[in-house]
Amino acid sequence: MERLSGMDAAFLYLETDAGHMHVAMVGIYDVTTMADGYSFDSFKQHIADRLHVVAPFRRRLVEVPFQFHHPVWIEDPDFDLDYHVRRVTCPTPGGRRELAEVASEIASIPLDRSRPLWEAWIVEGLKHDRIGFIVKIHHAAIDGSSGAEIMTALYDLSPQAAPVEPVPLPTERVPNDLELISYAAMSKLRRARDVVPLVSRTVGSVSALVRNALDDSSKHGAVPLTAPRTPFNQSIGSQRSVAFARVPLDEAKAIKEALGVKVNDVVLELCSATLRRYLQLHDALPDEPLLAVCPVSVRTDDEANKGGNKVSALFASLATDLDDPRDRLDTIRESTEGAKEDHNAIGARTLTDWAEWAAPRTFGLASRLYSSMNLANQHRPIHNLVISNVPGPPFPLYLAGAELVAAYPMGPIMDGAGLNITVLSYRNHIDIGFLADADLVPDVWEVAAQVRPAFDELRQLAGHVDPTIVKAPAPVTPTATNGSRGKKKPASKAAAER
Repeated sequence: MERLSGMDAAFLYLETDAGHMHVAMVGIYDVTTMADGYSFDSFKQHIADRLHVVAPFRRRLVEVPFQFHHPVWIEDPDFDLDYHVRRVTCPTPGGRRELAEVASEIASIPLDRSRPLWEAWIVEGLKHDRIGFIVKIHHAAIDGSSGAEIMTALYDLSPQAAPVEPVPLPTERVPNDLELISYAAMSKLRRARDVVPLVSRTVGSVSALVRNALDDSSKHGAVPLTAPRTPFNQSIGSQRSVAFARVPLDEAKAIKEALGVKVNDVVLELCSATLRRYLQLHDALPDEPLLAVCPVSVRTDDEANKGGNKVSALFASLATDLDDPRDRLDTIRESTEGAKEDHNAIGARTLTDWAEWAAPRTFGLASRLYSSMNLANQHRPIHNLVISNVPGPPFPLYLAGAELVAAYPMGPIMDGAGLNITVLSYRNHIDIGFLADADLVPDVWEVAAQVRPAFDELRQLAGHVDPTIVKAPAPVTPTATNGSRGKKKPASKAAAER
């Protein structure tokens, strides 16, 4: 039995009938690398063999009576892998848009809290001997860093990896009400010891933040509740829409070097230009800049491989009010640098520490009332969207022998912010997942379609500094053989041979 942290539990309390707090990843796999060929059972067995190293896949929630404290995780005594691993056929012709339709339907359904909070869907019928693998897991169980740890546990570095010896899973009975209340009371007593130091640290943090704000020479991040309203900043429904995009990682790094910024600045400017183009198409670009929330990990080395959420957030301007891409990029860089200074002044762990004091009943009731009364439509947006940038491995990964070709992550949306952009670097690409409210952004693929021209704009900007970024490779002249030296083939025949 392990109690959820306040931050983990907050994602449960924030969940409503419309706002599902699960994250997901859509993977595309090449099954031709599987030694014995593709089979659904081989994928399911691969997961079964590794359950002992993926605790979130085995554990389910138990609520404390009267919501006296945060829920606890226990090993599910009735665990049924067949419930969690499912398969479905992709609609024809089996392209990425059709795969996104399947992902949209899966993302629109909340997870069953009476079972471990995850599902895996194998999507058969994709083009080019490929399958889709959609994993959905509740945010209460993982953040970006712990999600990467799950990938490490599930994946192999080669298609012929040595089999993992199955380990008997731990067993645990469901605690009774008296045990839950007693455990909660002891947790509250231990937490009470921390309140005085926490208040003292918070007072110091607020003082530091005020001093930073009054210092004209310091940089500052964006301020919550200053975001302009856009078509996707409304109360949300339960249905989701999904789209994908990708850009070359090596080119993004070359742009970073040429322009003297960080990869994260390039990603934010890419998102800014993408959103700016999309909103212009709908004649809905606000005069004020969009405001993004960027999650940041505050996990220490001692907390590695312990799962859960160790995350805080930065508020950054996307500078969408500026026409010039260089001006936007510089403004975004200054905003993120200022946001980090503000974040450091507050303290990296302040948010997670205060989350321990969230009252389950009050927090949950407030979230449901806010959603049911559509209060997000009654005030200025807190922020416009969440943009997450998660670093991934630069080498290929394999699941049950199948090579992971592309990995599109998806984060949750919430009332008032009906669009999420999550970015994952994998091998030589940056894979971008868009998840949106299906009514607020019914044309989410139109958003994704703006990524390429937005990236080309960045390439052109960097090309003024480093022309090799935009210079096309020189054409390769084939070496003539003795039999064909000096002879020119007809254009039609040469084209046919190509």
